[in-house]
Amino acid sequence: MTPFCACSTIPMTVGFLNAGVPFGSTMSFLIASPLLNPIIIGMLGAMVGVKAMITYFILAFIASVLFGFVLEKAGMQKYVKNVRLKGGNDEPGENKRAWPLKRKLKEAFSSAWGSLRPIMGYLLIGVALGAGIYGYMPQDFVLKIAGPDNVFAIPVAAVLGIPLYIRAETAIPIGVALMSKGMGIGTVIALMKE
Repeated sequence: MTPFCACSTIPMTVGFLNAGVPFGSTMSFLIASPLLNPIIIGMLGAMVGVKAMITYFILAFIASVLFGFVLEKAGMQKYVKNVRLKGGNDEPGENKRAWPLKRKLKEAFSSAWGSLRPIMGYLLIGVALGAGIYGYMPQDFVLKIAGPDNVFAIPVAAVLGIPLYIRAETAIPIGVALMSKGMGIGTVIALMKE
């Protein structure tokens, strides 16, 4: 598995570039896609409150836009290789709007299951780890390593969060369990976003 589910972000980025979308806008999408993941945004709202979620969303959005703007103004598009995507499951000339409702529903459920199936294992692993942390990790240990009084808590959480970032769904239950043990909000966000 690659970070921020490159299975969808990278092909979309290549598609945008091939379609002639401005380079800065495409790079803004590339950075915003993992940072503004709807699953993470929703879980942040549930974990740390709507005010913190909105603040995070605004800051991540502004950073993404600035990232694209700076890269475009710096002329970085000259370093992008010409990449083309091949494949696709659609038959040439097929009009999906003309499909009967039964076929549309079958395709929708098939697509939904195809999206859910690959992350089910990660979700179960995250829930199991979160339950283990919640039930067995001593609160004093969490407060010592990643509590609000430790100045190194956020950098440590960011490094530890790298393998968790393979799937956002894995980090969320772990973050909830760590917050219940006393980990600071900023540290949990650093853990989930690295």
